[in-house]
Amino acid sequence: MRPGIDPEGRVPAADRHTPVMLAEVMDLLAPAAGEVFIDGTFGAGGYTRAILETGASVIALDRDPSAIAAGAARVAESGGRLTLVEGRFSDLDAIAAAHGRERVDGVVLDVGVSSMQLDDASRGFSFRFDGPLDMRMGGDGPGAADVVNRAEPRDLARVIAVLGEEKRARAVAAAIARARTQKELTGTAELAEIVARAVGHRATDKIHPATRTFQALRIFVNRELDELAEALAASERVLAEGGRLVVVAFHSLEDRIVKRFLAERSEVRPRGSRHRPEETVPDPSFALLARGALVPGEEEVMRNPRARSARLRAARRTAAPPLPLDRRAIGVPELPAFELGRV
Repeated sequence: MRPGIDPEGRVPAADRHTPVMLAEVMDLLAPAAGEVFIDGTFGAGGYTRAILETGASVIALDRDPSAIAAGAARVAESGGRLTLVEGRFSDLDAIAAAHGRERVDGVVLDVGVSSMQLDDASRGFSFRFDGPLDMRMGGDGPGAADVVNRAEPRDLARVIAVLGEEKRARAVAAAIARARTQKELTGTAELAEIVARAVGHRATDKIHPATRTFQALRIFVNRELDELAEALAASERVLAEGGRLVVVAFHSLEDRIVKRFLAERSEVRPRGSRHRPEETVPDPSFALLARGALVPGEEEVMRNPRARSARLRAARRTAAPPLPLDRRAIGVPELPAFELGRV
């Protein structure tokens, strides 16, 4: 979850717009004057601002029109070095090409929901506020209310189990199915209450019982894991040789996809020997810049608790051609396809 929340879903007011692991991100991106970077998750613009300060240029994307509107002043202040685009980061290579850049020197992705979205009750991302069940990062497609009111219980249970890692997913889905026979579910507070009753709550629990279900619905509504996989592939296509890819993820499902993608792309495989026939093995398209995931230091976590679940992975683009994307191989789960009106 970008940028992360405390166990009860709260974001400390002083930390809402602090870029997570900024020093590490900038060290690995290594931007320089005259270079061009893509910030695929503009949000409040923290990484973009830091990149611009080095003299580099940025094409910044966000699928949330409110983030684009909020960043308009920064475009005016950038001296022509910032291009702000409303769009999905899965299309980042096409967006770059549409703005005259077939290749770029770096891509940074800060994956998940932003604090601004969590704090806006009208968006329905959080049960801290009673708002409409929406959860859409953009304004298109079915929202969370469509899913909870129309999905078959077995499909709803799978979504909650896989994307929320909720052990009582079947009980939650059954409770939602019973409740919606009485009235259509439209608010975050009523859904949170239904889920809490189904899951149960003990004083020792570190998170609210509805946290995992809300997370699952948000990821499902926005196709977040598919979008991430496609964004990684788009980054591979758009990065110039030597270009840097830096990804900050906040959830194990997201981090697993990034980890597997970079492991697959950076693997050096044997090409055969005198005992085995020569194999056609693609050259690695990335070289890892760090072994494993980097995590925030204790000082940052103390200063900014929302950073504690962050995992940063980075790699440098080689000269090898991009490889086909295999979603299953990198851990993108298969889930029910939802269309408005039916599942």
